[in-house]
Amino acid sequence: MLSTRPMTPAGKRLLATASELFYHRGIHAVGVDLIAERAGTTKKTLYDRFGSKDNLVALYLQTRFERWRAFVDERLAAVEPGPERVLAAFDVLGEWLAANTCGCAFVNANAEIGRGDHPGVPVIHAEKKWMRERYEDLVRDAGLPVALGAYLHLLHEGAIVALTSGGQEDAVANAKSAARELLATAG
Repeated sequence: MLSTRPMTPAGKRLLATASELFYHRGIHAVGVDLIAERAGTTKKTLYDRFGSKDNLVALYLQTRFERWRAFVDERLAAVEPGPERVLAAFDVLGEWLAANTCGCAFVNANAEIGRGDHPGVPVIHAEKKWMRERYEDLVRDAGLPVALGAYLHLLHEGAIVALTSGGQEDAVANAKSAARELLATAG
């Protein structure tokens, strides 16, 4: 369960430090000693604020999800509803990945913690569910069949993996082209 207590300055430093390290180095590769040292705190402070490394991981993922959701919503709000807004979602993805070169934090985290009862797993699932629903909303708003949203979400996720794991620099552009074809045949 993620805490709703107000974050202390030390807690904010720990979360920011952990977030940076988890994203760039991986969850299992980063220990609480390193997080505490880099944040200028102690392990005791980390455990007092978060209870466990697993809870800190879950909060890192939740915070990243909130940033991603705000980023997507802000960018898409600037485009009128319709097929162009649907396609703009791929531009938003490309913009995000250009600034976040280690790929999708949720895909990465799932590879490390995706099995079992880790408190970060529900956050990963929530982000993927939200993104699929976001595409469903986009196509609904464009007057297109809602089922297209699931297909577009698969293109979105596939583009992330093809770019980050497959080294395909044009993966997002290719996904957008495929999305354009889908929209043309559905409209």
